[in-house]
Amino acid sequence: MKKTAAAAAVTFAFVAGSLVQTSPIAPITSAHAQQAQLPDFTKLVEDNGKAVVSIQVTQKAAVRKNANPFKGMPKDKLDELRRFGFPFPFPGPDGFEDRMPERKGQGSGFIISPDGLILTNHHVVDGADEIKVHLTDDREFNAKVIGSDAKTDVAVIKIDGKDLPCVKLGNSKDVKVGEWVAAIGAPFGLENTVTSGIVSAKSRNLPSDQFVPFIQTDAAVNPGNSGGPLFNMKGEVIGINSQIFSTSGGFMGLSFAVPIDLALQIKDELVKHGKVNRGRLGVMIQTMSPELAKSFGLEKNKGALIAQIQKGSAAEKAGLQEGDIVILFDGKGIDNAADLSRAVASARPDTEHNVKVLREGKEAEVKVKLDAAADTSVAKGKAAEEARGRLGVTVRGLNDEEKKKYGDGLVVVESHGPASEAGIKEGDVLLSVGGKKIRSFEQFKDAVNAADKTLALQVARDGSRTFLAVKLDPKDKKEEKK
Repeated sequence: MKKTAAAAAVTFAFVAGSLVQTSPIAPITSAHAQQAQLPDFTKLVEDNGKAVVSIQVTQKAAVRKNANPFKGMPKDKLDELRRFGFPFPFPGPDGFEDRMPERKGQGSGFIISPDGLILTNHHVVDGADEIKVHLTDDREFNAKVIGSDAKTDVAVIKIDGKDLPCVKLGNSKDVKVGEWVAAIGAPFGLENTVTSGIVSAKSRNLPSDQFVPFIQTDAAVNPGNSGGPLFNMKGEVIGINSQIFSTSGGFMGLSFAVPIDLALQIKDELVKHGKVNRGRLGVMIQTMSPELAKSFGLEKNKGALIAQIQKGSAAEKAGLQEGDIVILFDGKGIDNAADLSRAVASARPDTEHNVKVLREGKEAEVKVKLDAAADTSVAKGKAAEEARGRLGVTVRGLNDEEKKKYGDGLVVVESHGPASEAGIKEGDVLLSVGGKKIRSFEQFKDAVNAADKTLALQVARDGSRTFLAVKLDPKDKKEEKK
C-alpha cells in the first residue's frame, strides 16, 4: 500500500508541472521496519503446542423420569387428544419418561504436570460419561474428572501418563492491556490451531459470572477452543479461554479467559477436596452508582453497598449494618459489588477478615468470621469415586433453601447400582448414613467406606422421612472373587 501511494504522488507532481522537489520514499525499508516490530509466535508454539490437548466428551443415552404433565385431566379428554395425534408422552414401566439421545462435544485443555493433570473448562466436561484426550503425537487417553467448579468454569481432569509435555504457567496479575497474546486450541475440532491478538481489557465483569475477573482479548476463539490456554509472549499461560461474545455463534472480536491465578487457586481446591470451599458473608450487595454516591455524601462512587443482611449470618454476627459501604476487605480496595463477591468467595470458611466500611459518613472497621457458602457442586474426585462405586450415588450439597428445610444432608443427583436397587431416587436427601448425621461429603465418604456389607440410610422424600437398607458393593471386588 505504501509503495503504490508513493508512485501516485510522484506522477501527480510531474503532470501538474510542480517545481516542488519531493523527497525519495523507501517503502521496502519501512515495511521491513514494521515487520520487525510484529511478534513472532513460532518459538512459543514449538515449546508449548505439544502440551495442548483436544478433548472429546460423550454423554450416553439416558432415560429421565418426569412427572405426569396431564395429571388430573379426564380420560375422555386424553382419548380425544390421542385421536387427533396430539404429541404428549406416554408412561413407561416406571412412569413418564424422557429419552435423551447420546450427545457428543469437544473442547481443549492443557497439561500442567508430567503425570497427566489437565486444566480445562467446567462446561467442556460437565455431564460427560466418557472423556477422551487426544495429544498432538496421536496418542489417546481416557480421562477422569478430578473436580469441576461451575462458578468459575474451571475443571481438572487426569490421564494416566508419564513424562508428558507441560505448559509453563505465568502470572495473570502482571498482564497489561495492549500486550500480545496467543491462543492454542481445537476450534471446530481443528487441533492445535494457533490464533493471536492483544489483551483488550482486564478484570472484565460479565453479568452471568460474578466470581471471575475475565481477561478480555481479541484473539480468535471459537467453539472447541474452550478450555485451551492463553499465552503471553514469554510462552507462559495467563488464562483459560472460556467464553466469547457473539450474535452469530462464531468469533466477533470479543473473547474472555479465566485468569490463571484464579484457575490455579481453584485447581488446588479441586485436587485436595474434590470441590471448592468458599466463604460466605450473608449479605445482599449492590454497586454504588453516581446518584447513590451523592445521596450518601460521597465524592466517588466506589464500594459495595450492603442492601440487606441475612439473619444469623456472619455479617450480622460481626455487626455489619444495612447501608454500610464496604471499601476495604483485608486491606484490598473494593470498587464495586463484584470485587467484594470475589474477595469473600476466595476466602475459606471459618477464617477471620478485617472489613472497613463507611457508615454515616465515617469509617468503621469490623472483624468478620466467614460462614461456609452453600455447596451445590457435585462431589467428584478419587474419594467421590470410592463412595459412589460402593453405594451407587452421586451427591451434591444443599442449597440455601434446602438447608432451611433439612438442616444438614446431601442431595442425590444420580442413583444406580446398590442405591437404585434399594429404592433411592434422584432428588432424595440423605440425612444420615449408618446412624450418623451427614454434614459434609467427607463424612458421607467415611461412613460408606467404613461399612461392611449393608448400610442404613435415612432419606427425606416428598415431605416424609424413611430408612432404607442398602447392600453395598464389596470394598475390593478382586478379593471377593477369589
